[in-house]
Amino acid sequence: MSSIETAETAETAKTVGPTTATAPRAPALTGASAAAARALGDDALVLAQRLGEWAGKAPVLEEDVALTNIALDLLGQARTLLSLTGDEDELAFLRAEHEFRNVQLVERPNGDFAETIARQLYFSVYQELLYAELAGSGGELAPLAAKAVKEVAYHRDHAEQWTLRLGDGTEESHRRMQRSLDGLWRYTGELFDPLEGLPASPPALRDRWLERVTATVERATLAIPEGRDRTPWSAGAGRQGVHTEPFGRLLAEMQYLHRAHPGASW
Repeated sequence: MSSIETAETAETAKTVGPTTATAPRAPALTGASAAAARALGDDALVLAQRLGEWAGKAPVLEEDVALTNIALDLLGQARTLLSLTGDEDELAFLRAEHEFRNVQLVERPNGDFAETIARQLYFSVYQELLYAELAGSGGELAPLAAKAVKEVAYHRDHAEQWTLRLGDGTEESHRRMQRSLDGLWRYTGELFDPLEGLPASPPALRDRWLERVTATVERATLAIPEGRDRTPWSAGAGRQGVHTEPFGRLLAEMQYLHRAHPGASW
């Protein structure tokens, strides 16, 4: 290593290396409010990780950028929500699988592009409705929600436009989009489970969610899955810490670097 490189390395170490220890900051939220914020943060964090898996693999370059930007929006939401309840890094990288409280929908594998879009449609419509309610609640989460609802409106529009393109496109794209909507339907009901400590009622969003999703799906010449009275239902219990098998692999990949190099900083 040259003397210039050595000097630069030393200077960088001064800048990004360990700093004087400070007392941990007390979380802004506690009790049920903290648990609710953490659950929403987990939703955003896990979906950001899933969408990040598309980087360099999306069907077209524009979508590579779009999905990455959506992932970054969600990551920003996750950081804010988790930091309200504790140390964001510890919460993201050091918790065990059963300690996460995200809904199972967001942890489902990307599958093909149609499956990712179906997951985005279901979740972003829900998230936009929820954040709109939180923004008007006047509670601790109102400032975050007021900013995030604008981001999520784009996420929802992106999912809607692709649902229309795939559903009303070729015979193959129509088939794949319908298959994806059908396959993920079972995970949608969990979105509307009550969440204690949240100044908004997820169960109250169910009818509006169903109305908006149905309108988009039918415009795309597709159909809401039948056989369940067209009502979202759930076989999942992610809010109780019960997760699907793919979540363990996602978590291992997301947490590996932090666990392999504890205390490292860049």
